[in-house]
Amino acid sequence: MLKSKTRRAVIREWMALAPEQRRSAEQAAAFARRAVERHSLPRSRRTPHAVMIAWLTPRTGRP
Repeated sequence: MLKSKTRRAVIREWMALAPEQRRSAEQAAAFARRAVERHSLPRSRRTPHAVMIAWLTPRTGRP
């Protein structure tokens, strides 16, 4: 899957969670760990977990 499609899928899954489940950085990290198992990313200098954390951080704590 392309990186852009994977990004959209991960963000969509994150925003579909209840607001109480996506408030903190710890919750984002746990979600990213599970998402890495479900989605594959192309090789990069950063780990897939770090890439997904970068995607989720701006959306952490949003209503």
